[in-house]
Amino acid sequence: MDFSISALFTNPFLLMALGAGLAASISGGIIGTYVVTKRIVFMSGSISHAVLGGMGLFLWLRRTYSLHFLSPFQGALFFALLAAVLLGWIHLKCKEREDSIIAALWATGTSIGVIFITFTPGYNVELMNFLFGNILWATQGDVTALLILDALVISSTLFFYRKFQAICFDEQQAALQRLPVKRLYIFLLCLIALSVVVLIQVVGAILVISLLTMPAAAASSFTHRLSSLMKLSVGASILFTCLGIYASYELNWPPGATITLIAAVFYSLSLVYSRLHRLRN
Repeated sequence: MDFSISALFTNPFLLMALGAGLAASISGGIIGTYVVTKRIVFMSGSISHAVLGGMGLFLWLRRTYSLHFLSPFQGALFFALLAAVLLGWIHLKCKEREDSIIAALWATGTSIGVIFITFTPGYNVELMNFLFGNILWATQGDVTALLILDALVISSTLFFYRKFQAICFDEQQAALQRLPVKRLYIFLLCLIALSVVVLIQVVGAILVISLLTMPAAAASSFTHRLSSLMKLSVGASILFTCLGIYASYELNWPPGATITLIAAVFYSLSLVYSRLHRLRN
């Protein structure tokens, strides 16, 4: 069956996947702008891998002690926020050892997850979905969670736009303006952590950072204004998602990996454009 508008509305999996992808593109594009502008991709990667520890731990507790109210999503959320606070504190207090500690936290979270996955009985399909993602299995609950995240990210951005802009470009100048730099920075990291956890359900933990960063990185070749960069990043993310869903449907490829591959192609083209633009000028 060819991919068409009729196929979209007659196939509930495609329709839900498209809804999830569009919703994820909004928060991902906005948060990705801050990640790229602030140059904290490494921190975001650390958060995305630290969540594996929480997922493994909570799934082990659920299976071993019949704590059915626990879920991998809750574990991911708990560890993501914990990692965000720790990373914020490290950045503000231990700058001379920042990279090493971030890498250690990255590895520790992953190791904790692997250990608990090993001891968890049964086939851990929940963790496989979180690791690799499958947007075609998105549920109404996933779309609702993404829309809630969108509302939180948009409202926070509108309310703190100038303050976030200040700490992204010059923390020292922001401090001289008497802005609460430490609290704003940790709050921004917590928003990133929330976005990572929710977006993991769409593309998986392994690919989430590429989707979070490449649309904004590609858009940065065309503008350096923060508000314009956000709009272009959201638009690019929507484009990559729609093309990725179409290509994965036609080629029978994994959706998350296909979306990321398309994002990588466009990012590479944006680098070529940026290089040619500099040469012309």
